[in-house]
Amino acid sequence: MNPLPWDGKWHAWRLDREIYKDTWDSGVGAERTGGRWNPPGRRVIYASADPSTAILEVAAHVGFDSLDMVPHVLTCFEVLEPDIIRVVQPEDVPNPNWLIPSLPSPHQQQFADELLALHPFVLIPSAVTRHSWNLLVSCDLAADQFKLVSQERFGLDTRLIK
Repeated sequence: MNPLPWDGKWHAWRLDREIYKDTWDSGVGAERTGGRWNPPGRRVIYASADPSTAILEVAAHVGFDSLDMVPHVLTCFEVLEPDIIRVVQPEDVPNPNWLIPSLPSPHQQQFADELLALHPFVLIPSAVTRHSWNLLVSCDLAADQFKLVSQERFGLDTRLIK
């Protein structure tokens, strides 16, 4: 695993389709459909500890062609009190197969849902790149505990398109 980036400030990143740039912090997509770490019904913001992982996470779902053809925005936000981030190490996850690309199990979603009911921020290993981290933000608990730093138009390196 990459070491955690604790330098006094803690930034997280996400990549969204440009049409959703104003609702990046709503968690409504995860609430509607659920995700790897939440069942439907919980508003969760999925982000990454670095911009590269955020890009790979989206590319794993939509492909590089979509990132090349559909306008996207790279968002950076700051967690105001990094000490409240709950860190889940790989060995803390009950089933190591939850950390590989696959469909999530209901138990996997329940595991993180219980954490998100107690902690505004949960840092968990990425399934896309096992050496990086994803940040889950519980919208119910994290209000006013993070702030937007920047949003910029994203441009995919065209060498990634074959």
